[in-house]
Amino acid sequence: MQDSHLYEYAVIRVVPRVEREEFLNIGIILFCKRAKFIKVLYHLNDAKIGALSDDFDIEQLHCNITALEKIVKGGKDGGPIGAMDIPERFRWLTAIRSSAIQTSRPHTGLSQDLEKTIQRLFEELVL
Repeated sequence: MQDSHLYEYAVIRVVPRVEREEFLNIGIILFCKRAKFIKVLYHLNDAKIGALSDDFDIEQLHCNITALEKIVKGGKDGGPIGAMDIPERFRWLTAIRSSAIQTSRPHTGLSQDLEKTIQRLFEELVL
């Protein structure tokens, strides 16, 4: 029997007009300290985002989500935040902020297969 891993995840949201507090779930970040695992999955639906705000800068959103992905992967491409260890990167990415890209509060769970878990969460909460 496989060991279960305690993991944390947060839903990534795009908030085209912060003052209206309307958002669209666009991704998942899943982190497991013991397994040294962090991964992000996202899907940008430009039409749905545009429906919330017709003057939202979709191109900038694509740049920002790419930067977020580089931070998750770590290393030089992720800049100073990408150089942090995995738990610090997850905490930085899930810190409360008032910007166009936000995350839910972190949630926890147990998983025997982290790859399957992030895929399931992505399908349930984003797609």
